[in-house]
Amino acid sequence: MANEPLIDDTLKTELSALYRATDRHYHNLAHIEAMLALAGDYRASLQDPEAVEAAIWFHDAIYDSKAKDNEAKSASLAQEMLAGRAEADRLGRIGAMILATATHQPPLLDGEAAMRDASLFLDMDLSILGAAPDAFDAYERAVRREYGWVEEPMWRAGRGAVLKSFLDRPHLFHTEEFRRRFEPQARLNIARSLAVLQRQP
Repeated sequence: MANEPLIDDTLKTELSALYRATDRHYHNLAHIEAMLALAGDYRASLQDPEAVEAAIWFHDAIYDSKAKDNEAKSASLAQEMLAGRAEADRLGRIGAMILATATHQPPLLDGEAAMRDASLFLDMDLSILGAAPDAFDAYERAVRREYGWVEEPMWRAGRGAVLKSFLDRPHLFHTEEFRRRFEPQARLNIARSLAVLQRQP
């Protein structure tokens, strides 16, 4: 178990196929690759970088914009596909990180290092909020396409509520590193997007 990587090439191939589904415009392989790049940037800060990498690979494995249980299904898939590759407590941490993407509040885990890994993982997932304006705008358009079935007035209200809930938080990001790197731009991006959503069509 110790010598076998959590995420090997076979798993990457299987998961990549899920992320390449044609209805994924943002929650696709590019999103996973961007998060993996950030995990590389902060690898020295992670207690269990392989577990974080596994959480990244699995966190959006199941994605249906009409469903409310994507995170739970993705966590279950991780438990199933990673069975035998890690001890129960490590699998539990990976599952908890995936489930936490539903609320973007860190899960309660044993030990400060595990909590910090989870916080960094959640910050990586939301880093797009602090991207350069053109990249953020492309993200907003891609998410809108994933919710193409939602009528415009409902979209404006729903998306507006989500973005406002982020702005109302004392901090968008859980770690100092991500606050410094992404928070100022994230607040500008979200405020700009909210202004567009609140304009009369």
